[in-house]
Amino acid sequence: MAMYFDPGEVKQALDWLSSISDGAGPGVTRLLYSQSWLKAQSELEFRFQAMGMSCRFDAVGNLFATLVGSEFPEKKIATGSHIDTVVNGGGLDGQLGIIGAYIAIKSLLEHYGCPKKSLEIISMAEEEGSRFPYAFWGSKNIFGLAKREDVENLSDAQGIRFVDAMRNCGFEFGENQAPTDIEAFIELHIEQGNFLEEENYAVGVVNSIVGQKRYNITLKGEANHAGTTLMRYRKDTVECMARIITKAIDKAKAAGDPLVLTFGKVVPKPNTVNVVPGETLFTVDCRHTDETFLQDFTACLEVDMQEIARQCRVEIEIDNWMNEKPVLMNPQIVRRIEDVCRNNGISYKLMHSGAGHDSQIFGAHVPTGMIFVPSIKGISHNPEEATRIEDICEGIKTLAHTLHELAY
Repeated sequence: MAMYFDPGEVKQALDWLSSISDGAGPGVTRLLYSQSWLKAQSELEFRFQAMGMSCRFDAVGNLFATLVGSEFPEKKIATGSHIDTVVNGGGLDGQLGIIGAYIAIKSLLEHYGCPKKSLEIISMAEEEGSRFPYAFWGSKNIFGLAKREDVENLSDAQGIRFVDAMRNCGFEFGENQAPTDIEAFIELHIEQGNFLEEENYAVGVVNSIVGQKRYNITLKGEANHAGTTLMRYRKDTVECMARIITKAIDKAKAAGDPLVLTFGKVVPKPNTVNVVPGETLFTVDCRHTDETFLQDFTACLEVDMQEIARQCRVEIEIDNWMNEKPVLMNPQIVRRIEDVCRNNGISYKLMHSGAGHDSQIFGAHVPTGMIFVPSIKGISHNPEEATRIEDICEGIKTLAHTLHELAY
């Protein structure tokens, strides 16, 4: 039975959740353990309960809404995403996965009644790391991966401690064990890139999430007068950085897709027009779907950086502070989503995700799949973030039929 999703109802639900935001905008600001965050979780709980779902919060504020199965209540098919946003973010990142799950399960109930296996919506406390410098707090807590000592001394930009913000919302540290009753997790999300729009697909079926390595690089040379220091005597850290970047980018382009390499932050010192910069900090972000390739490429990158620094007579410090492995989506779940698209005439593309998502945490523990919908111009983390309502409905349709296949 084909399911129809009313664009007006979908838009109204998304607009409602977007309206729960700190400040007047632009965009949506709903940071972890803020008052808008607490209000959104509480009102979602009310909506889920009105649909006949039983709700509970875990110790740190993840919301679980369960529609109990008629034959196998102990087996759960879960879906959802994160409730937090970046500062002045869009109205789709994270919350589309929650609203889409709500509308999909509502439609399933109307068309098919109670599922055989339990259906669960998870509105995760946090993914973005926008308020405090810690990402995936929600999903990592679900699987017992988060460590109290990693966050208890953190503060936000206003000096509010993580622990105080959490307790002010009524939550506390807890000891979560990885769930054993989740048979599958499906996350609906915007692409946050422009591939689907450019290639004219309504849906992306994600088969993997890239691994990421991030570095802080510090170069130390010698600050000196820009007019009187001859070129051959300089220990110029910006020149050294430029050589590193040029060689690395050339290698990345030669390697080709899906490798991506970004030099995103540069801080030269003393950062003035008439002084040779004696110190420069810059960042490196490298991503690939294959772990071996990612490790080999970045190992070569590190060797190149050290050699170029030696040639420039500059000291170098390499701090590899993030090393996240690629995560494959479950092949059976991926095939199931592909079948749903084919059987329902939904145009789709099998693809990887270049951004991190809660599904990469789930994917290491339970069979997991992701459904993407296009992002207009690839814009995300921005008030201009948008997806055509027709594509959103196709994404929700894909999610609903996948949940039907798995739970009914």
